[in-house]
Amino acid sequence: MTDWATKPQPVGESRWPFPLPSELPDGDLLNIGGDLQPSTVVNAYRRGTFPMEVTGLPGVLGWWSPDPRGILPLDRLRVTRSMRQSAKRYDIRVDTCFERVIGGCADPSRDDGWISQQFITAYTRLHELGWAHSVEVFDRDGQLAGGLYGVRIDGLFAGESMFHVKRDASKVALMALVDLMRTSGMPLLDVQWCTDHLASLGAVAIARQEYLARLADAVAGSVLSAPRRR
Repeated sequence: MTDWATKPQPVGESRWPFPLPSELPDGDLLNIGGDLQPSTVVNAYRRGTFPMEVTGLPGVLGWWSPDPRGILPLDRLRVTRSMRQSAKRYDIRVDTCFERVIGGCADPSRDDGWISQQFITAYTRLHELGWAHSVEVFDRDGQLAGGLYGVRIDGLFAGESMFHVKRDASKVALMALVDLMRTSGMPLLDVQWCTDHLASLGAVAIARQEYLARLADAVAGSVLSAPRRR
């Protein structure tokens, strides 16, 4: 697996101003509109915000900062015996088929599917620029069994989605991601909302302000100042 040592390409400032932590409104949804240009998306993550379509409004882009926020402490990942046994049957790769992974996550037959073509295009571009990464799980026949993808900024990995077509494959991808983050000295794994499924794997919910403080440490405290307005 890669150590992610190569620095991503610069994306510049966003044309859209993002609020400072002290200016964030109540509620998970901060705003709607904007675009999915690399500069917009990267700067959003740097400020604790991420894009997702608004439920019930196809094509309407929302910008979210959940309160509370779901994170997975790296030392709290719950690895079951089944997961350990499954891991022995799979081969782990990183960044070898990003588009196939995001395509698997975007399968329209999945419950609560939200990853539209505009997100596939945007995050594939982020991958090409070195910001978005995939962890891939292959079976012994060389078939893609599952995986996950997300955005890395310094010590932050913002997990976006994961999928599996074979038993425990997405959980094995998560195990591999945690190992990779530990090896790379990355402290913060963001999972957005702490769902029951993620909680069963060790995720916890923390207050937004605590998340933003951890985020500042993870990205060297250099990204929570207001962007220059145009």
